[in-house]
Amino acid sequence: MSRLAQLRKSFSEQPWELWTRQIAAILRMDLRKNFFSRRGIWIYLLAFAPVVIIALHAIIDRADPNQIHTDTEVLAGIFQFFYLRFGIFFGCLGIFTWLFRGEVIEKSLHYYFLAPVKREVLLLGKFLGGVVTSVTLFGLGVLASFSVMYAHFGPAGQFYVFSGPGMGQLLAYLGITALACIGYGSIFLMLSLLIKNPIIPAAIVLGWETFSPVLPSLVQRFSVTYYLKQLCPVSIPADGLLALFTVVSEPVSTFAAVLGPIVLATLVLVLACKFVRRFQISYAAD
Repeated sequence: MSRLAQLRKSFSEQPWELWTRQIAAILRMDLRKNFFSRRGIWIYLLAFAPVVIIALHAIIDRADPNQIHTDTEVLAGIFQFFYLRFGIFFGCLGIFTWLFRGEVIEKSLHYYFLAPVKREVLLLGKFLGGVVTSVTLFGLGVLASFSVMYAHFGPAGQFYVFSGPGMGQLLAYLGITALACIGYGSIFLMLSLLIKNPIIPAAIVLGWETFSPVLPSLVQRFSVTYYLKQLCPVSIPADGLLALFTVVSEPVSTFAAVLGPIVLATLVLVLACKFVRRFQISYAAD
């Protein structure tokens, strides 16, 4: 029997149905913790803070259809500078580092490890719970920001969204949000398995994501923002330091830009699956 045939036979003999049911059970437990925990209130604030600011702008400023282009650039700036570089980054830091480290702090991780569940299945179930939580919260935040921004223009805003480029821009923002949650989430989940206090590593990751555009092109490809910036549907006029955050030195195709964070997350999760097998619980040290 050839090696390919052996791999195919081994793949078909795996208990995929059991693993799927276990992942679904872990996902349900983690979603309840993530959405209804008082600890996560600040993540709601991060996701919906721009909605409040845009709503105040809509109330105070008179709706002028000629300003739609200007407000579109303002919305693009809010998405690129707040959501991508601040809100989603720190939101994922709070959600994904808590998936395992939070269980250690609450002295409940041993219950998971004593259950007849492979640790790799546990990790994937928790990661999926973090992805669903972060994509839902920040996706709703982006959707609400977009809706409020164009709703105050009345029929002109409705025409821009449903008969102009607005709907395409909204779908692009939501897609980028999901990719950012997957990319950042995998990195922070791995960091939580390696290091007890993720603050300093998170600061290093933030610095890497911010200043990687000045590094060689090959090195830039190991950052999440390198791919996400190229998917943003609206360009922001760049002057001075803003050029550092908005210009991509060597653009890649849209397909590669979408695939980049997914491949990065897959590689990180493969490493995390190997590491979680040797993960030791030490409640006294935490």
